[in-house]
Amino acid sequence: MTLQYALLNDTSWQNQAQWQTPDTPFMSFAFWQILTDTGAIGEQAGWLPIFILVHRVADYADSANSVTDSAADTALQPVAVMPVFIKGHHRGEFVFDHSWAEAYARYGIDYYPRLVTSVPYTPITGQRFWLAAGEHLNDDILKTAIAGVDDVAQQVGASSWHGLFVTPELASIATTSMPTEIDIELAIAAQESGVESTPIEMPILERQGCQFLWQNKNLSQDSQPFADFDGFLATLRAKKRKTIRAERRKVAEQGISCQRKCGNDITDEDWQAFYHCYVMTYAIRGQKPYLTLDFFMALADRLPEHIMLAQAMDVDGEIIASSLFLYDKADSDKADNNATLYGRYWGALGEYDSLHFELCYYQGLEFAIEQGLKSFDPGTQGEHKLVRGFIPTTTHSLHRIYDPRFVPAIGDFCARDREHMAQYRQQAFEALPFNADNMPDFDINH
Repeated sequence: MTLQYALLNDTSWQNQAQWQTPDTPFMSFAFWQILTDTGAIGEQAGWLPIFILVHRVADYADSANSVTDSAADTALQPVAVMPVFIKGHHRGEFVFDHSWAEAYARYGIDYYPRLVTSVPYTPITGQRFWLAAGEHLNDDILKTAIAGVDDVAQQVGASSWHGLFVTPELASIATTSMPTEIDIELAIAAQESGVESTPIEMPILERQGCQFLWQNKNLSQDSQPFADFDGFLATLRAKKRKTIRAERRKVAEQGISCQRKCGNDITDEDWQAFYHCYVMTYAIRGQKPYLTLDFFMALADRLPEHIMLAQAMDVDGEIIASSLFLYDKADSDKADNNATLYGRYWGALGEYDSLHFELCYYQGLEFAIEQGLKSFDPGTQGEHKLVRGFIPTTTHSLHRIYDPRFVPAIGDFCARDREHMAQYRQQAFEALPFNADNMPDFDINH
């Protein structure tokens, strides 16, 4: 059996196989259809999708024998699909390569278009392949998909490919099974002579970042999940416990109360109020929001079982801030049952002391504990998460540069960046607020 790829610009492939349940709601077919239906992805949004279908082809012993149409159909077995976007901008990515674009511009070379594999507007680590039932990600699947990426890059004249917030598994497969460096002189000579490079000649470069994730396990009690929020606070040093309790009191002292709603309990009025708050987050920066009210209403309609909305009300009961979360069901069929809460969208109608911490973190922590979720990913950036018990965790991205003249400098940048991020994670780890009995072990590779 051999693997081949096909380039598709629609989702007809979804009906060609039984597909595994993805590891996050953000890779569900429903979520991607919502992005499409509401214009969040597509040519107008600057996120033009191509789907690379990897399929298995049967090898016939006697090539002279004719194959009936029905046999030919069964000979092509879908294995995996990887999305790739053709982009002329960097918006909604959260892994920044602006300096690379500037370097290209200094030499009068266009960095655009570029290719991106990610979940748009979503800095969440997760699978970047849809896998058919019974399939497991391996180097053959990845190499075939990357050959498809190279094909797209050649067709559209892309400068590069970027796989963002990929799993550690995918990063490991990529960096162990594909070249991470090349003979630059030979590659440049081949480019200048017009000789086409083979698909694997350009290296895969890895960047690493840092996000802060909370784990629902009490290390002083055999890593059992917390019974309640106070149980979590008990694992922190006294000064940090006092700070968090003071922040929660400040919210109450401003006459603000909070509540949480899930799924179909969230009304149309709640969504209108949420969107008003969400838009304000962008308005204060003079920007337009990435997502429309229609997107969120579709989310409520098609994925209600994955939605939690935290709301803050003033003394008159008017909603003044909202924070929207998605989550895995604790009894989901994820392979490791590592059900997670994802903090995604927030906004407030004004400035309120400590309200962001309450609505985006403490309400999320309480919900994760109540639901028995294993972890809480509150979103990208923010060292303020660190002192509230969110553990520094490595993120991975993969990059393929098609002009060999830029590979040495960008490769060096990635190597230095990985070293810097490892040092940063260790320093951040040392600042965690846990007491001695609950301090997790530092793993430089995690």
